[in-house]
Amino acid sequence: MRKRLLSIGILCCITEIVMAQFSRPVSIGLGVGGTSASTDLANTQFKFAYYAEVDGLLTPFISVGIRGEKGSLSGTDFANSFSNSYYTGNLNVKLRLGQFFAHSRDYNWYSLWTSSAYRLLSNTYIGVGGGLLKNKLAPHFALNYIESIQQKGGEMPQNYDGIYLVVPINIGFDVPIGTTLYGPRWALNVNYQHTLTMDDNLDGIVQGEKDHYGFVSVGVKYGLFNRQ
Repeated sequence: MRKRLLSIGILCCITEIVMAQFSRPVSIGLGVGGTSASTDLANTQFKFAYYAEVDGLLTPFISVGIRGEKGSLSGTDFANSFSNSYYTGNLNVKLRLGQFFAHSRDYNWYSLWTSSAYRLLSNTYIGVGGGLLKNKLAPHFALNYIESIQQKGGEMPQNYDGIYLVVPINIGFDVPIGTTLYGPRWALNVNYQHTLTMDDNLDGIVQGEKDHYGFVSVGVKYGLFNRQ
């Protein structure tokens, strides 16, 4: 009898864990896009980048996620140039407008009966995070340009590569595809991420102003643990 009760108790615990996963779905995402650097060399060259991410929902419209990104940055003033192959990873939080729009506590009713335009607006989000960026920098500067930078009080780093703190800011929207009880099974994602660095060495020139870059991407998300 005791063994039977114990087995029932364990089964109930497992069921509760599984149900908790269903009620707090997880999504995975992949995407590609183009980067644009904002550094001391003003003329930006658009480069390629891609990302992978995992998000967990705290509510149907608030998510906490992990994102990894690999890409390139480049800039030039025709006589001088730099190329930066970077890796970055961050933790982030996104808030969707649907957090304020949902007019029913029953999300199943909300997702089934709201209009497509309203759902798209509800899945428009802003987000912020924090993470690390690893440089692999290849600068090409003329000697007279280096001397002019030094005369203005700037400097050229002795070691161009490094790891730096970054703050990514995101704005974008998801287009739901295939609704389940707790949100879309699939979603197309359009996102703009502006990454602020806590250093001045994306381009190999240090003049006191922090470097930053933008990343426009299109991706796809797949929801895990959703009820059918």
